[in-house]
Amino acid sequence: MDFNVKKLASDAGVFFTRAVQFTEEKLGQAEKTELDAHFENLLTRADCTKNWTEKIFRQTEVLLQPNPSARIEEFLYEKLDRKIPSRTTNGELLGQYMLEAAKDFGPGTPYGSTLIKVGECQRRLGGAEREFMQTSALNFLTPLRNFLEGDWRTISKERRLLENRRLDLDACKTRLKKAKAAEAKAALWSEEVDKAEHELRVAQTEFDRQAEVTRLLLEGISSTHVNHLRCLHEFVEAQAIYYRQCHQYMQDLQKELGSSNGDVYPNAFTVSPAPSSSVSVATAATLPVAPIGGAGSANASDADTLKIEEVQPPATGTRKAKVLYDYDAADTSEMSLLADELITVYTVPGMDPDWLIGERGNQKGKVPVTYLELLS
Repeated sequence: MDFNVKKLASDAGVFFTRAVQFTEEKLGQAEKTELDAHFENLLTRADCTKNWTEKIFRQTEVLLQPNPSARIEEFLYEKLDRKIPSRTTNGELLGQYMLEAAKDFGPGTPYGSTLIKVGECQRRLGGAEREFMQTSALNFLTPLRNFLEGDWRTISKERRLLENRRLDLDACKTRLKKAKAAEAKAALWSEEVDKAEHELRVAQTEFDRQAEVTRLLLEGISSTHVNHLRCLHEFVEAQAIYYRQCHQYMQDLQKELGSSNGDVYPNAFTVSPAPSSSVSVATAATLPVAPIGGAGSANASDADTLKIEEVQPPATGTRKAKVLYDYDAADTSEMSLLADELITVYTVPGMDPDWLIGERGNQKGKVPVTYLELLS
């Protein structure tokens, strides 16, 4: 293996300098560059979003699949990028056992015929549960997982890089202060002061640039909240449909058992009215769901007639991208780019796959994909 000794030694020196600076800050022996209040609020909000999203995600997994062994198995299949095998729900398994028992006891006996009816109902309940689990996993768990494994990892990476830039900046400030103190004693140190001032300017520039990149990513948490709100509405809708189906299946079963077995067990299966339950389920099922599709995407269906000013970002599908190289727009439909800046990008139907729509503040235009590094 080819080792670059100089680079290794340089990296070790930088790491040691940062460690010394961090230790001195903790001991109160060195100054620390503080972030502005708005930036600190963004960091707090991002940490809060991550922590609660993680808790909601884990508990929703437990709700949909109480069996920890099954959850571990599904996790391994996902990591191996393999299709999760279909698993029989408890309701379906119970229904199967009841139907098999009815065959042994005799379908014509009162007990056997009742087992058949209840078993069929349990199978329908199990099917409804399966559909609810699949819908919730797709529409609610997947977006939460994508945030934790995608957006949040990007934010964490940029935050670590920002912390390193801050330590480098404060170390440069400390060296400059020591050089100036030595210069006051001997004029021979003037060269060291010039060197320290140059290093400080470079460190300040890198810190400011990284702070802006991290700030833009943190401000994107607001968009994450909007997306998770839409997913939450879809989860409630799926849950309401599931409980409404279960309620209907059980009412039908009670009526069927009451009509066929009333002569054997009088009043045993009388259906009692439950208007409050029906109303609550119906009300829950009509919760508003935010529209998924963007209204403006249809305006850009043809790449030849694409009008940038009419293009609107979709409700979902926007991503952050870091510009790799400078780019000068060729016409008014394109947007110029500066290396290392952060922009929002998305695509529209019918658009050339080598291009994306980019937005930066009030500016909008086509940008080449090869000039970008997609962050989320």
